[in-house]
Amino acid sequence: MNGWHETEVRVRYAETDQMGIAHHANYLIWFEAGRSDLCRARGFSYKDMEEQENALMVVAESYVRYKSPAFYEDILTIKTAISEIRSRSIRFSYEINRGSDGALIAEGETLHLVTDKQQKVRTIPESYKRLLTEDDLAFPAEQVPR
Repeated sequence: MNGWHETEVRVRYAETDQMGIAHHANYLIWFEAGRSDLCRARGFSYKDMEEQENALMVVAESYVRYKSPAFYEDILTIKTAISEIRSRSIRFSYEINRGSDGALIAEGETLHLVTDKQQKVRTIPESYKRLLTEDDLAFPAEQVPR
């Protein structure tokens, strides 16, 4: 679909174990940070979808393949892309790389169903689907609204 959107994070002490290695559960949190930044780069936030359209993106599947450890103080780049959009679901793909040496730390995917606040699956609002799929609507990485 569209290219990768990049988000940087620094591995915090609280995210590591006694050996200074990032705990595996943090990768899904970093995926969410990348996904949220990608949406903001496309011109909206999750909160906008929820409040304006009664549309929530619920995680239905998640997958992480760990390739190399991340350590305390590493600067990581989370690359996020939309790999599939259907009428009621969105699949995001991720790669996490260490900035100092470019090593691939992890890769994965999440699949999201769009529901209303009563947890009934619904179609993706057309305006948000357009924002996610049209290439010319993305903000440059350094201009993403925060």
